[in-house]
Amino acid sequence: MSKSLRLSEKWFRRGLWLVAFIFASFLIGLGGTIVGDLPQVESHITLDRFMDQGRADAARGTIKAAQQSEQQAQDALAQARLKLQVAQADVANARKSFQNWIATRSATERAEQDPEVVSRTQALDTLQARERAARADVEKQQQAQLDAQQASERAQRELQQLQDGAGEQYSRAMRAQELRVFGYRLALTLPLLLLAGWLFVKKRKSAAWPFVWGFIFFALFAFFVELVPYLPSYGGYVRYIVGIVITALVGRWAIAALNRYMERQKQAEAQPEQERRRELSYDTALARLAKGVCPGCERPVDLKDGKTDFCPHCGIGLFDHCGGCTTRKNAFARYCHACGTAAGQAT
Repeated sequence: MSKSLRLSEKWFRRGLWLVAFIFASFLIGLGGTIVGDLPQVESHITLDRFMDQGRADAARGTIKAAQQSEQQAQDALAQARLKLQVAQADVANARKSFQNWIATRSATERAEQDPEVVSRTQALDTLQARERAARADVEKQQQAQLDAQQASERAQRELQQLQDGAGEQYSRAMRAQELRVFGYRLALTLPLLLLAGWLFVKKRKSAAWPFVWGFIFFALFAFFVELVPYLPSYGGYVRYIVGIVITALVGRWAIAALNRYMERQKQAEAQPEQERRRELSYDTALARLAKGVCPGCERPVDLKDGKTDFCPHCGIGLFDHCGGCTTRKNAFARYCHACGTAAGQAT
């Protein structure tokens, strides 16, 4: 900010810049909401749209039924294994008891105990039959679980084949939709950017400059933040090409602007000093001097040596002497800082 501004003017300008940023923030919020809602104008695309619905529904139904059957078989298998464990324990205990009894019977060799041998043998056979039945039940549930798993796997393979077949069509539809949505965003943000460029060229120094700059900030944000992330990539080709094009355009504009500026400076330096002074505003001259550059040609000048009164590059006067007190003063100052005499007046 220029050091020639009044204190109140500085604070007013800071307040207006704050207004510009607040105005831009509300515009950015509104723009972000609109850009975010643009995809809703398109219907939601799903992979199922490009699949044989009858076969897909049948495969999903088979998968669901097989998963339920597998779960039921798994629960029944757990119960069957528990029953098998109990039967195996009963058989082991009965066999051990029978072996102990047989050992005792052999020692005593009492004939009256023969019917009991038959009875104990029959009881052991019954327990072994129960064990075999429990083992058969376990194998049955294992087979049911395996059948359900295989049925589910077959249905999943069929469903995957349907999805693979529809994948290419789905990808093309998604790319087309993304391009359309990007087109909507571009149709919204590009005119804003063009309008912001026109405002920057024509209206940035107008009385309504806070709103002009606020709109410019909003347009830049909308284009480079709300639009660029949605730019289709296609493996990076589109983004790199767009980046090259934008960089080339901006670079060409910058080169042309630099050439125009240099031409204007040459023409200005060729004019008489008084005419050049009239074209320089008071605030611009003081601001450039405060930065240590010549107000006329903007080249660096040593202003602190106390001897340089003219620019060594373009010859414009930088310091002169007061007509009232002869004090060396800024040639662009309107009044002498030592005696207050107006510039160009003598006592």
